[in-house]
Amino acid sequence: MLVEAELVDDRGHIHVLSPEKLRYSYRHCHLPQGWIFTRATLQGRQEDSARIKARMEAIAAERNSTQPVRARTGGSTFKNPEGHKAWQLIDAVGCRGLRIGTAEISEKHCNFMINTGGATAHDLERLGEEVRARVLTHSGIALEWEIKRLGKALVKEEAGKAVA
Repeated sequence: MLVEAELVDDRGHIHVLSPEKLRYSYRHCHLPQGWIFTRATLQGRQEDSARIKARMEAIAAERNSTQPVRARTGGSTFKNPEGHKAWQLIDAVGCRGLRIGTAEISEKHCNFMINTGGATAHDLERLGEEVRARVLTHSGIALEWEIKRLGKALVKEEAGKAVA
């Protein structure tokens, strides 16, 4: 359980906030843009080690069976839109296994892009933008990138369509 978190704001000031002040939820917290987490104080609870180990193994087995954990990925590629699951939207437009160069949408879980060997950032961005364009055309939903892309964009985003 989170006890408190230390953050640095965009002016270099340090803040220590409680969970209530962070107002966090799934993949989100209410902080100004640019604040960076630097430390967290966590409090665990005592439990039988065999029970903890069994739970950890069950979680790992579930993840291994549903996600490409042994592949080179950036993790989950797109955020889940309100009321939808990104992987279902991607699957519905036939993007499972879609490739650009050596960048591929995972066959196992289609909200993961895989670098199968030598994929460039440009390949990955083009593939992601192609997926976004197909989902937008089919469902009217604009997928948002979950992966934080740094540096100069190699692909322009125009109304959900990839433009190289």
